[in-house]
Amino acid sequence: MFIGYQRVSTTDQSVDLQSDALTHAGCERVFTDHASGAKADRPGLTEALAFARPGDCLVVWRLDRLGRSLRNLIDIVADLDARDVGFRSLQESIDTTTSGGKLVFHVFAALAEFERSLIVERTQAGLKAARARGRSGGRRALLTGKKLELAQRLRGDRDMPVAEACRILGCSKATFYRSTKCLISQQEDARQMGHPQRFDV
Repeated sequence: MFIGYQRVSTTDQSVDLQSDALTHAGCERVFTDHASGAKADRPGLTEALAFARPGDCLVVWRLDRLGRSLRNLIDIVADLDARDVGFRSLQESIDTTTSGGKLVFHVFAALAEFERSLIVERTQAGLKAARARGRSGGRRALLTGKKLELAQRLRGDRDMPVAEACRILGCSKATFYRSTKCLISQQEDARQMGHPQRFDV
């Protein structure tokens, strides 16, 4: 059985072109989504995938109607293949029920994996270069050194309003509490271990 899936980005767009093509391709049941391709929640696609049975074939007008990305597209088709469900894209003339169609998707999968490996490699190289220059990942701490010591003293002053302390330090209340709490925790750990020390951060 041929199962059609069609998608348009907004309710204002017409599905007539896709509907005609899917009907002409012999689809007996067609599922529809009115949603952006970037959205993960697509009820029509979920229903279409659940409806498909071994021996069926999911048909779309064009590849970008199905997947949110190349990786997502490959994952969907791989899941269909594992369930013995075929896949056809009319505009690209891809049919995974044929050896040629399967080859195309093996190439797509290899390209997606290659792209992922390149991203990981570039990210690791960037982090390594940053560490070599003395930089680490994450957001830079706002309160360090003398400012952190001043924050610690201000927090210990019961007569000092937190809002005023934050104005003096030029930080938010959340930053003030988080930074001083971290320092207090470090000092407490050191005392419990019997190694009192100064924290000239």
